[in-house]
Amino acid sequence: MTINKENSLRAFRLLFRPIARILLRAGVTWRELSGLCKLCYVEVASEEFGIRGRPTNMSRVAILTGIARREVKRLRDVADNTEAVSFGHMDAATRVLTGWYTDPDFTDADEQPRRLAAAGNNPSFETLCGRYAGDVPTSTMLKELKHVGAVVAEPDGSLVVRMRYFMPTRTDPELMLSSGSVLQDLGETVAYNLHRGDDDPSRFERRASNTNIPRSALRDFKQFLDDEGQAFLERVDEWLSEHEDLEHEKPVRLGLGMYWIEEHKPERTSSS
Repeated sequence: MTINKENSLRAFRLLFRPIARILLRAGVTWRELSGLCKLCYVEVASEEFGIRGRPTNMSRVAILTGIARREVKRLRDVADNTEAVSFGHMDAATRVLTGWYTDPDFTDADEQPRRLAAAGNNPSFETLCGRYAGDVPTSTMLKELKHVGAVVAEPDGSLVVRMRYFMPTRTDPELMLSSGSVLQDLGETVAYNLHRGDDDPSRFERRASNTNIPRSALRDFKQFLDDEGQAFLERVDEWLSEHEDLEHEKPVRLGLGMYWIEEHKPERTSSS
């Protein structure tokens, strides 16, 4: 399916406004962004636009991107020597918290997360991490979960969980990476739906919004989402946990994201 270039650019302008806001507040100049855009163009063209599944050759990348072959080669070398961004640490933290809330070995008769000893016999935080944290050391995991307020140590040394999901604090550098991954997940779904084949199923992407809500309803809407949205995400999380297979050789990352929508209309001015 061919998508009109002009409409694509108009759509990207909408997409890019919140990104520009994030970058400007981080002190990123347009020259720095331009360099990053060129690098991303070369990466995507190289990895995803080859013919019959083969890697894209340098000449084709240059034609697709409008970047000179010499610059394409330089950017490919930069990409090859740049460490990939990993979210494994955050994923492991979420798995630990989910296990604490859903695994019968770590919940009580009312299906609530137990208070755990830091180490020792079951149930303990040490055994919880051994089951869900992968190769992240128990001490590192505990320190991180305490840092974000997900886990609290009681005076007797036992541990209590306060959050079901791992969320970095506003001062944590990982919050910026997490925010980037949210935009990436949404963008990947939108891009797939735009370019999927006629026989390929679409990926779920829906919105519910209304342009005539009074501002006085903001607090009620927040409470509604805190209750209903959180409950639904927990059901999704439980479904994913039930279908998890840690021994599978080719796992797929699967999930659902939810986000708040709020846009303030310009104030009405009376005509004289």
